[in-house]
Amino acid sequence: MLNWTFTRSNQITDLSGPDGTSISTRPPEPVAPPQKPKIAIALGGGAARGWAHIGVLRALDEEGIEVGMIAGTSIGALVGGCYLAGKLDELEAFARSLTVRRIAGLLDFAIGGAGLFGGLRLTKRMQEHLEGLSIESLDRPFIAVATEVHSGHEVWLEKGSLITAIRASYALPGIFEPIKANGRTLIDGALVNPVPVSVCRAHEQQLVVAVNLNYDLYGRSAVVKHSAGAESLEAPAKEATHHSRLGMTSVMVQAFNIIQDRISRARLAGDPPDLALHPKLNDIGLSEFHRAGEAIDRGYHEARTRLVEIRRMQDVLVR
Repeated sequence: MLNWTFTRSNQITDLSGPDGTSISTRPPEPVAPPQKPKIAIALGGGAARGWAHIGVLRALDEEGIEVGMIAGTSIGALVGGCYLAGKLDELEAFARSLTVRRIAGLLDFAIGGAGLFGGLRLTKRMQEHLEGLSIESLDRPFIAVATEVHSGHEVWLEKGSLITAIRASYALPGIFEPIKANGRTLIDGALVNPVPVSVCRAHEQQLVVAVNLNYDLYGRSAVVKHSAGAESLEAPAKEATHHSRLGMTSVMVQAFNIIQDRISRARLAGDPPDLALHPKLNDIGLSEFHRAGEAIDRGYHEARTRLVEIRRMQDVLVR
């Protein structure tokens, strides 16, 4: 005969058999709901348009969507590195404070160097918040993409100084001087991998979201058959048009835009993300860093409008 012992809530806590052996019973442990997978995010290059990345990350945080890894190219490396270092508030405050005059004050001309600007004043600003931080000290994986000048190799910076990795990734050729790192001379990663989805794939991430800042810059690629006209040695007439006012730096930046756009299309076609975000930024120039507020807001809006898709993809992976 069994002797039953009840608690006040009538829940069985103990029972004993005829031989006096005690048998304890407990309610079943609650089963935790399956965890939704974190997302890996590939933050693309795009100079001033890159402030949109701040808005994208803000929207993800507000929704509680966890970022498990960031791969960044150029300004994508800057924003991604600051985010994982817990310095996104400081970076956003800095970006929103920029004016044309303040930007000029941060650029130090490098006479006779490999770039128009040395970038030391910008580095000092970064050191105020990132000094001494290594990539390994971050709580989630971070990879900055750069290009090796002499070989053309794509370089993934995943160890060492966070500041050095960020500077190497955004060292735009002809604008900022190349960065020396462990025997390699590094420049902007957008020359080889403008939107580094492939880096996230190589790290076997389940769900990869890309932020492409140049999607609407040129529209669909096209081949135009055109006449070169008659040969002329005369100086071109000075016309009051946008194209006639392009200076050396403008031409260099525009050429870089075209290269980045074409490489992005080719690489993303071969290795597409699970979801691509395309903030509408075509009217913001590469050098218009003082328009940070607009870029951040547009990045935020784009991410907010795609949150349902991200949640849906997470749910599919949980099942």
